[in-house]
Amino acid sequence: MSTNVYFEQYGDPQVLKVGPEDLREPADGEVRVEFRAIGVNPMDWQLVAGQLSNAAPLELPEVPGSEAAGIVTAVGPALGPASEGFTVGDEVIWNGFTGGYRLEAVVPAEQLTPLPAGVDFEQAACIPVAGGTAYSALKQLGVGEGDTVLIHAAAGGVGSAAVQIAQAFGARVIGTASEAHQDYLRELGAEAVPYGPGLADRVRAAAEEAGAVTAVLDAAGTEESVAATVELLQDRSRAVVTVPSKSSQEAGIAAVQQEEGRIMDVATLAAEGLITFTIAHRLPLVEAADALELSRSGHGHGKIVLLP
Repeated sequence: MSTNVYFEQYGDPQVLKVGPEDLREPADGEVRVEFRAIGVNPMDWQLVAGQLSNAAPLELPEVPGSEAAGIVTAVGPALGPASEGFTVGDEVIWNGFTGGYRLEAVVPAEQLTPLPAGVDFEQAACIPVAGGTAYSALKQLGVGEGDTVLIHAAAGGVGSAAVQIAQAFGARVIGTASEAHQDYLRELGAEAVPYGPGLADRVRAAAEEAGAVTAVLDAAGTEESVAATVELLQDRSRAVVTVPSKSSQEAGIAAVQQEEGRIMDVATLAAEGLITFTIAHRLPLVEAADALELSRSGHGHGKIVLLP
């Protein structure tokens, strides 16, 4: 008997329920994983609130959660070529759309990525969404040596991952964030610029020594961030946004396209010590509603992790 956290109707995080769950044996192409850490993302409370129901209709009840890390406890009888190599005892990273808030899960083996040695479960559970999105965005932009990258919302989950990955790619980073997060960005190695009137001018001043901004990753998608991007960047093809908005669409800024192999690539960077996820809150799985309340309230920089 396992445990999961689910919702039977849309609403605020308090609609979440905790209950027992009978897990079946994995079928062909499936693997059973015992989760040791589960990442919490804004998409989770948005899913529970029904904000994604038009784009992604669900058949309730449903279990939220899209990223986790754990240990393989059983494999299907006839794993396909994409699943070769997974055996009982393997440490893995899981990424799906829903189904993560549980002690154990039976998942398609194709949703798993081997966990490299040296990366713990809590760090691994933060990789797919924040790390994968940041990596995909920077690859899409072709960021490398000689670039000066402007990252909006640089203190958030995606933004802070992007700051570190961009530096690993050899770029210089300018990050925008609220006044409260300026020191945090400097600790990550970015040149920090606060939000507010005159944003573009402050970015220009920060970029003065290395020249103009050559690429922009916008993890905010607000009118302010889009306006600054339009003002600062000559080549609009070198801008991407993780949260498309009316402003970004009108400005012709592309949305991030997820890169194949991104989870393994970010996990490798983590194993090499080139990216570390700040974990702001650790809560038991049964307190998932509180975790979503924290996420919904804008809890500050760093990730929230549930521990089964």
